[in-house]
Amino acid sequence: MTTHETSAAPLGLRERKKQKTRERIRREAYRLFAEHGYEATTVDQIADAAEISSSTFFRYFPTKEDVVIQDEYDPALADAIRSRPAGEPIVDAILSSLKGTLGAMLQQDREDLLLRTRITFNDPAIRARNMAEQERSERAMAEVIAERTGRNAADLEIKCAAAAIIAVFTTLVRHWVEGDGKENLAALYERHLQLLSRGLDF
Repeated sequence: MTTHETSAAPLGLRERKKQKTRERIRREAYRLFAEHGYEATTVDQIADAAEISSSTFFRYFPTKEDVVIQDEYDPALADAIRSRPAGEPIVDAILSSLKGTLGAMLQQDREDLLLRTRITFNDPAIRARNMAEQERSERAMAEVIAERTGRNAADLEIKCAAAAIIAVFTTLVRHWVEGDGKENLAALYERHLQLLSRGLDF
């Protein structure tokens, strides 16, 4: 997956260089994962392919797992939601965000997203790490909802809403990967997130 800049402020030269290095590491890692498999690929191989030292690799990613686990979608989604009108319902704000930059990111990253998600679901160690990441995503979503509603992120209703949104995201991505990414992921979100705004009226 490509690293995406989500801040409106332009990056300085040092930050741009670091961003390019991070992108190169991730790009080479995914290429090697696709060619040799995740387990068979070592940090040293990734570092060699990215033309950096192993110690430099660890300055960007604490472990090989982090190349797969870390992404920029949560910050991008939070920024996009914060730019939406204050009175807009949270599901509508998310759907509107998916029609803009975030949707373009998902389309641009399609192949890398397919690969990293397959690894996330299939590798036991990463699957365990991903549970912690899902909890972090829920907390981040709760904070955004709390900001928009003037409520506390620790409010149980806010936490439940955030957990429901992230659960739908996870289910849709799994469905998308199981179908080899043939469906439009943003369109899946648009179609099925509305279950939440309708109140699950089966």
